[in-house]
Amino acid sequence: MMRRTSFIDSLATGRISRRDALKAAAAFGVGMAIKPPGAQAAEVLTCMEWAGFDDPAYFSPFESKHGTPNFSTFSGEEEALAKVRAGFNADMMHPCNYSVGRFVEAGLTVPVDTAKLSNWKDVFPELQTANGVVVDGNVVMVPADWGSSSIIYRPDLIGDAFKDGESWSIFFDDAFEGKVALLDDPLVIALGAMVKGMPYKQANLLTGTELQASLDFAAKAVRNSRFLGGDQTEVQQALASGEIVAAYAWNDAVKNLKGEGINIAYARPKEGYFTWFCGLTILNSGKADPALAYDFIDAWLSPETGKLLIEGSGYGHSNMKSFEAADPKQVEAMGITDPVEFMKSATLFEPQPSAVVNEQTEAWEQIKALKL
Repeated sequence: MMRRTSFIDSLATGRISRRDALKAAAAFGVGMAIKPPGAQAAEVLTCMEWAGFDDPAYFSPFESKHGTPNFSTFSGEEEALAKVRAGFNADMMHPCNYSVGRFVEAGLTVPVDTAKLSNWKDVFPELQTANGVVVDGNVVMVPADWGSSSIIYRPDLIGDAFKDGESWSIFFDDAFEGKVALLDDPLVIALGAMVKGMPYKQANLLTGTELQASLDFAAKAVRNSRFLGGDQTEVQQALASGEIVAAYAWNDAVKNLKGEGINIAYARPKEGYFTWFCGLTILNSGKADPALAYDFIDAWLSPETGKLLIEGSGYGHSNMKSFEAADPKQVEAMGITDPVEFMKSATLFEPQPSAVVNEQTEAWEQIKALKL
């Protein structure tokens, strides 16, 4: 979710803070490596990871064999990209499909030999060949975690807002000023264009005069939002209290709020709802044995890790067997009872060229600063 140099490379929107649902962003630094007794002194795998995903539970098979890697946690891919460009020697990165192209463009990625991954055969076929996984004929990211981005709302508090069907237009409706919350991301510009009838693929690439013509309408959503941000904890608290009645959110928020007994619904807007996925990319800046990177990826792809992810966070996993291993009630709570159907019916966030990211980000900052 993530779309985005800031949550795109910020949540795309999913870009930045969707992982706040897992744990508040940790300080950006490198953790201490823990090696098993008797281990040879060698370069330890160094991973750039979202805060919360540095928990050894997510890569247990790797840890039992090699010990815990070094970690440098981040809150957004642009932050991680800047650090590697500045000379940080990382072996692994956990980007999302809409941002991995930035690392490829920078010449920082190494093609992945999927034949070295024992769990690759169980990855959803739709993900094995998805845009962002394969770039220029090479697999550059192994999909791991995925989820959805849509409107979470209180049916008991929104009145007849969706009498004509669930729609992103609620964020642009002045009747809900101060009662909705969006993310701080240029994706809002695309959402406004979609409300006006533009297809996502076109809205995602808005530049020039078309982009400028979209700013006034996007600004309505900024004025109507009680707050802008990707912190899902804040979103969930505001929905639970009734401070807001609708928000942009990832599917884990649905699971969490329903677990608290809150009357909540997750929309399938007529303009389209989104899905995203993230995964593991091997970087050429690292110093560790490349075999460690493959062991780390394979550990992440295991159905055991997928079961943990589904039951613990509410996100999906790329290994099909994960859904068979997970508690059916927890899968149902995700709102994704049929992963294959879900991926086919949702709109996948797509990568943007760097020039588009930069222009849209500048326009977004204009909207927020000038209150157009």
